[in-house]
Amino acid sequence: MSEESNNNVKEIRELYSMFHQEYIIMAEYRMLQTENLQGIYVIPSYENSFLWFGVIFVRVGSYEGGIFRFTLSLPEKFPDDEVPILTFTPSIYHPAVDANTGVLNLSEVFPQWDRKRNHIWQILKYLHWIFQNLNMKVPSNIEASAAYKTNRKLFMDRVRECVVYSIDHVFDDPPTEDKHYITFKPYDPELHDPAKNIMLKPPKPNEGHNQGISWVQPGSYQPFTKEETT
Repeated sequence: MSEESNNNVKEIRELYSMFHQEYIIMAEYRMLQTENLQGIYVIPSYENSFLWFGVIFVRVGSYEGGIFRFTLSLPEKFPDDEVPILTFTPSIYHPAVDANTGVLNLSEVFPQWDRKRNHIWQILKYLHWIFQNLNMKVPSNIEASAAYKTNRKLFMDRVRECVVYSIDHVFDDPPTEDKHYITFKPYDPELHDPAKNIMLKPPKPNEGHNQGISWVQPGSYQPFTKEETT
């Protein structure tokens, strides 16, 4: 085989590998829809599918009311590489979160990444879990862990500061121009009331029982996309 042919084969393999990897990442994202990830919203970056933007609304527990942003970074060879990295932006006061980097310690549950058993939704499940379970075996923030065990008032004061800060900055301008960065706007009655009224309107009898859209012409088995023949 000539050198030119070898190069062509190599390019084809690289393209296949790239498209296959993109498919796996999108499959991971679609998988999130089947899981009960309460209060967690994520979306891959518009510019880079290896970077996901996320936000968690904490509804109960010590961090109740907190609105914490995070990013999820997938390794270059995902899913055949290291464990993805979840980083709070900005960092939060929590025993499992590095105070300087904002990185969530995943080593307790993901010592290594197994493509057959591990999925991104599991990381997000763990993210939800850490706000209900604060006694970490291997804490990333030693100070926060010690305060939680020996000085609960100090710990709760710092937690409340963290929660209040997250609420006060929920409408901040995005740090990136990426189209998929999750943003929030203050309530605007003129803009939001019509949508709210629709959501609060009681459903009509039998409304919402339609199981899907028909792909055939009414009264026949003729597909919409197929022209009639004589």
